[in-house]
Amino acid sequence: QVQLAESGGGLVQTGGSLRLSCAVSGRTFSMYAMGWFRQAPGKEREFVASISSAGGWQYYADSVKGRFTTSRDNAKNTVYLQMNSLKPEDTAVYYCAAGRSSSPSSRSDNFGYWGQGTQVTVSS
Repeated sequence: QVQLAESGGGLVQTGGSLRLSCAVSGRTFSMYAMGWFRQAPGKEREFVASISSAGGWQYYADSVKGRFTTSRDNAKNTVYLQMNSLKPEDTAVYYCAAGRSSSPSSRSDNFGYWGQGTQVTVSS
């Protein structure tokens, strides 16, 4: 059974930083891309970032480019999302997702497994 567990969310002031982690179990982590998505209250889930299976290729939404960085440690079966210069509009529940292939993607239907989500709140 594939399980994804996010951690690291919380409350931070505008301009602050947070680092999200997502630990994966139940599959060969290093073979698959990983992604981060978020959903704000009253809005649809949106793509944030994705990383290839080996970690050499990252893909970001325009809204977070230059502020967020995703990385992975295949020895620890863990993917990370470093979030800097946070803004109130970054407030959302953040989800990590495990891809169906080794290539990163912004499409949610290219991800077959999802975590429960972690709340990120940025105060103004």
